[in-house]
Amino acid sequence: MILRATVTSEKRTRRIAGFSPVGFVWKAMLVLSVLHRKCECSGIHNTENKPTASKGAEFNRVYSGYVNRGVEEIYSFNYTTKPEKVDAVRVYVSANSDDQHYPVIFVIRQQNGVLSWQVPLVLRGLYQRKYTYQEVGRTLCPLEPMQEERSSEQSMFIDVASMAPFDVRYELLVTRVNHFTLETGVMFNFSATPSQPRYFLYEFPDKADSVVIKVVSNRASPCTVVSVQDIWCPVYDQDHNVEFIGVYQSMTLKAAITVQRKDFPGGKFYVVFVIKPEDYTCGGSFPSTKGKGNQTWNQDRIKDLHVTIVPSINERVYVHAMLFSFVIFLFFFLGAVIVAFVHYVRLQRQELDGLYSPDDGTGMVAASHPLASSASEGGSYGAIDESSPAAPGSHSASPMDTARCRSYSDSSAEEDSDLDTLQDMACDKNVVTAKAYVYVSDLARKDSKIVSKKYKIYFWNITTISVFYALPVIQLVITYQTVVNVTGNQDICYYNFLCAHPLGVLSAFNNILSNVGYILLGFLFLLIVLRRNILHKRALEAKDIYAMDYGIPKHFGLFYTMAIALVMEGVLSACYHVCPNYSNFQFDTSFMYIIAGLCMLKLYQTRHPDINASAYFAYATFAVVILLTVLGVIFGKNATWFWILFSLIHVIASLTLSTQIYYMGRFKIDVSNADIGFFKRIVTVLYTDCIQQCNRPMYMDRMILLILGNLVNWSFAIFGLILKPKDFPSYLLGIFICNLLLYLAFYIIMKLRNSERLRPIPLFCIIATAVMWGAALYFFFQNLTSWEETPAESREQNRECILLNFFDDHDIWHFLSAAAMFFSFLVLLTLDDDLDYVRRDKIPVF
Repeated sequence: MILRATVTSEKRTRRIAGFSPVGFVWKAMLVLSVLHRKCECSGIHNTENKPTASKGAEFNRVYSGYVNRGVEEIYSFNYTTKPEKVDAVRVYVSANSDDQHYPVIFVIRQQNGVLSWQVPLVLRGLYQRKYTYQEVGRTLCPLEPMQEERSSEQSMFIDVASMAPFDVRYELLVTRVNHFTLETGVMFNFSATPSQPRYFLYEFPDKADSVVIKVVSNRASPCTVVSVQDIWCPVYDQDHNVEFIGVYQSMTLKAAITVQRKDFPGGKFYVVFVIKPEDYTCGGSFPSTKGKGNQTWNQDRIKDLHVTIVPSINERVYVHAMLFSFVIFLFFFLGAVIVAFVHYVRLQRQELDGLYSPDDGTGMVAASHPLASSASEGGSYGAIDESSPAAPGSHSASPMDTARCRSYSDSSAEEDSDLDTLQDMACDKNVVTAKAYVYVSDLARKDSKIVSKKYKIYFWNITTISVFYALPVIQLVITYQTVVNVTGNQDICYYNFLCAHPLGVLSAFNNILSNVGYILLGFLFLLIVLRRNILHKRALEAKDIYAMDYGIPKHFGLFYTMAIALVMEGVLSACYHVCPNYSNFQFDTSFMYIIAGLCMLKLYQTRHPDINASAYFAYATFAVVILLTVLGVIFGKNATWFWILFSLIHVIASLTLSTQIYYMGRFKIDVSNADIGFFKRIVTVLYTDCIQQCNRPMYMDRMILLILGNLVNWSFAIFGLILKPKDFPSYLLGIFICNLLLYLAFYIIMKLRNSERLRPIPLFCIIATAVMWGAALYFFFQNLTSWEETPAESREQNRECILLNFFDDHDIWHFLSAAAMFFSFLVLLTLDDDLDYVRRDKIPVF
């Protein structure tokens, strides 16, 4: 067709212009060109465009050469694989050019795939920083071992090419990996760099359902990623794709991954080690560079790693651990049953022998102050003048006299204020608060039914709070655990990976199981309180005068609340340990604050039954505390303004609470005349209490307690303002615990100072509480993780299991702290049992 078109065009030209020799030559050249093209299509090739022939190559030999736009090299390697043995090949390449526009391309063709990369290799860091490497090493994906009895021949080709207009020198070295399969219990040492990742094969031993991969290094830098991947090609061993599949975690000094056989049906997996181009992921700072931020960064980023794979625990250890967790706390139930039985037997004997007799005061040694004073001074209300039983002008308030002053109205008017300040005692409240020595009878004038109803609000409120708090928490941690299982990202949760034993979908079942003590002992304390409550109701129904007008008034609402709080602490702590991290820390500490606050409220309510904060005000205060905790975690690390604000709130709250305690809730500022009355009241109080009676405060014991308490709280405020501790929740919890212990110590000292006795059960509980808290705090401060740091830095603190090869230090903290809180509750419940047969007008208030 091309030739015919050419002839037709020639005839037309001849008719128009006539014949010309130049035109003839031009037409001949055109014809020859067309014929030449047809010859090329027929199979005639130019020898200059023939493909480069492959060169036979050998292992363990360095090959070098030059490539450019017109020159490429192909190396062929032939090797023999042995039956039932995995042979891995590793390729090392380098190039002398750092021009990213004309890299040298290396393509490896194998039987089961193609692998390629370029030199210089470009890795990206934070903010699109680029890091270039002229030396690259990769392990080729090995072939699955054949089941044949004889050896088989394998081949692979390595193409080296570049589009550079100039010569680029390269070097090539291919070796066979001698130690590609890791052995159980044998440590293997190797090195890796960002451009030379490593991975190895591991096969589960017989009768092993799970193994633990333990990796250690002597250097924290460079940051490393350890990944476990299934036997599949290609292997994701690059910084940009190592997190695509499998299970992985970042590492500085330590890493540990538990692998279960059920996740790898073939019984084999790869352990991949990738070095990050920068340490930002592991908590380090990335290097600062000038210009575009592109640089070669491979001189110091070589990391020596030591990997050991050991079998994990078997099912028998799981069974033993679960039995231990339940049996050890069932002994508490057994002990409670024995004590209840002994108490029942003693009561029966006392009823038969007629040993009930009230303590008329002869068994009570007078305190350091007189028990009576003249009626004109208003100090003898509800007190007994022991120096002269029938002294004229003296007034002795019997239990029946005290009963006459009580208000039996069912009105809920006393619920209107946040602080109950004896509003129903209008006839004598000023007399009571003006006395230098106050007794329980003075502060127990309200109808016990109304007061008990008020304290039961604590129980119903905490039950409601628990339900609404726990349900979203459970849903959230289930989502966290699902994300961890699906993505394989073990940097989400801060476990002690050296002692994290999975069960089902849970990654660290041991940390969850160890919380069972809180739940069991919480229910046990609930049963103990219920038994006491039933016995007290029976005594009231029987009109027992000792239950009505002797001893400390019995109100069990706060005790029920403490029991539920202990149960919820176990539930929420277990939820937190499903996936402990920065986002859900408050689950583990919220009810700790509530428990500490409830214990202080109960301790104060013991001798101030009619003066206490309402449930609504108390829980609102707890909500503010939890809000401050969240703000402290977010802003507490570096924000000075937060610590200034928190310190001011802390000091003001301490002074306000101290004032309310010192005046027993009767301190009020007259704001009817805002211009004069407010300041006049302040001046009057300062003059009366700080100048006129500066030599001796009216309430010396309370003043000593409050001075010590304020010193402790101000010290905490100054400590936080100066040092700014990273773990703000623990810092705040320490404030609560120190205040609680200080108040409890003051209470016990004042009890002994007033010649009150400690019965055997509360004495045993006090000793047990001290021992348990001491041991528990020892294990608590054995920090195994830290969500204030990066996951890799947190793993530096991981430790092996220390109990039954199943529980770590933090699990033992759970066991001991549950027992310590249980005994602490028993101390509050039984501390004043020695006063059950002492008249209330002889029990001092402190």
